[in-house]
Amino acid sequence: SMRTIPTASGPPRFRLMMSDGQHYLSSFLLATQLNDLVEENLLVPNCMCMLKKTVTNTLSDGRHVVVVMGMEILQSAEETGGKIGNPTPYNTDGTTLLKSASAPSPPRGRGRGFVGKSPMKASSTTFSPMKASPSKFSPMKWTIRARVTNKSNIRTWSNSKGEGKLFSFDIVDESGEIKITAFNKEADKFFPLVEQGQVYYISKATLKVANKQYTTLKNDYEMTLHAHSSIVPCDDGQDIPTVHCDFVPIAELENRDKDTIIDVIGVCKSAEDVSRITTKSSREVSKRALNLIDTTGKVVTVTLWGEEAEKFDGSGQPVVAVKGARLSDFGGRSLSALFSSTVMVNPDIPEAFRLRAWYDRTGYALHSQSLTDTRSAGSGARMNWKTLSDVKTEHMGHGEKADYFSCVATVVYIRKENCLYQACPSADCNKKVIDQQNGLYRCEKCNREFPSFKYRLLLSANLADFGDNQWVTCFQETAEALLGHSAETLGQYRETDETAFDEVFQKANFTTHIFKNRVKLETYNDESRVKVTVMEVQPVDHREYSRRLLSNIRKLAS
Repeated sequence: SMRTIPTASGPPRFRLMMSDGQHYLSSFLLATQLNDLVEENLLVPNCMCMLKKTVTNTLSDGRHVVVVMGMEILQSAEETGGKIGNPTPYNTDGTTLLKSASAPSPPRGRGRGFVGKSPMKASSTTFSPMKASPSKFSPMKWTIRARVTNKSNIRTWSNSKGEGKLFSFDIVDESGEIKITAFNKEADKFFPLVEQGQVYYISKATLKVANKQYTTLKNDYEMTLHAHSSIVPCDDGQDIPTVHCDFVPIAELENRDKDTIIDVIGVCKSAEDVSRITTKSSREVSKRALNLIDTTGKVVTVTLWGEEAEKFDGSGQPVVAVKGARLSDFGGRSLSALFSSTVMVNPDIPEAFRLRAWYDRTGYALHSQSLTDTRSAGSGARMNWKTLSDVKTEHMGHGEKADYFSCVATVVYIRKENCLYQACPSADCNKKVIDQQNGLYRCEKCNREFPSFKYRLLLSANLADFGDNQWVTCFQETAEALLGHSAETLGQYRETDETAFDEVFQKANFTTHIFKNRVKLETYNDESRVKVTVMEVQPVDHREYSRRLLSNIRKLAS
């Protein structure tokens, strides 16, 4: 027999009672990757099947649950002809009978573990479910076998309580997923041991209630590693899934609430070039917008940030899955990848294979409709196009708030002098450091000394168009985009190869770009002047630029 176990989220779980003709056991649990057998009416009561792979979970009260990982249907119920023999309850431990009428159900939800061979000891080890209450587990008595799906870089912090470092990673098994964090000494110890995509035995960590501000995983708890924690590579991890996603069809996004965290997958029909913007906190980040389509025929814009935006390659219209994206009502419906999101290009999962086949066969020719208003999300319609003379004649930036404008302009001069400075190496601090002349560099903001520094660019450039010119300031990312080199590379050139350093600026001269700018009247030493800061540097799309010029000519002629 078979019954459905209700779950709070994700796919349904099926509990099976199975018999070999002599004994029966009601504590079989079907792995979710085999749910298709039920949905296609292949796995039904009285059919005959072969169990190819199982793992057994010993619950905290001593009961056993057998998770069916691999199964083949040998005969249909009709061919079998009903129940075989008169099976009796199977005695699991020599003393206790598991009777189907009285045996308690396995715990609800996707929190299922398994028993397997542990490299730590010869006897079997209890592998605990990922979705369990911390009160059920002492940190010394359980082991999880799971795959790392996402790994952060080491991050540092400094506040009134002190300073430190941390890194985190997400793991998945067939029961669900959970986040693990390591701090300070443990961050240094475990960071080189953990590789994304690999399977490990993890034990002796502690459980705590998850801080939803820093994770998008569907788990109420998370783990912390300590000095006694253990992470051991597992060579036999083929049955561990590579990712755990609950994909939402793109058309369904219209019915979801703003700020909901969702998983999405689609074919990347098109992708914008990477651009750089300055956030409200004056931090510059890279940005790239992708347009994804799925079998619903609807398209949504997904924005990638930082390193993900920079390294993304949209050639060949790949299948892109984003786990843990935030839904926004900007421009209708759009998605934004978060710091905790996982972006996967052509992932090795069935949904990606189905999408690829659908798009190559019929989807590419579909007349699709976007949920994201391109006039709001795209770059063209939001640009406040001005000439450099307009900035002066219209007294832009003289109001209470800053003004923003875009222009097509050519670099005519860049000041090389003082364009680089030595900055604090800690994360999110760009303060200039003081060379102590003893191999250490002091940051007054962080109130500490460092053995190294990072180079930062602060570039002053003169731009010109057909009617006027304008001095502008470019910070780190926009300066790197303009010069075509990183600040670190330029710093090395300045120290070791002055000719190469000069050539970078010569090549940048008389290049033409689209500049998105912020303009504001600022007062310094009782002197007021208009300051223009470059927020983004983009290549000129000459077709689009020509269309805009033709449109302007038509307006002048009318």
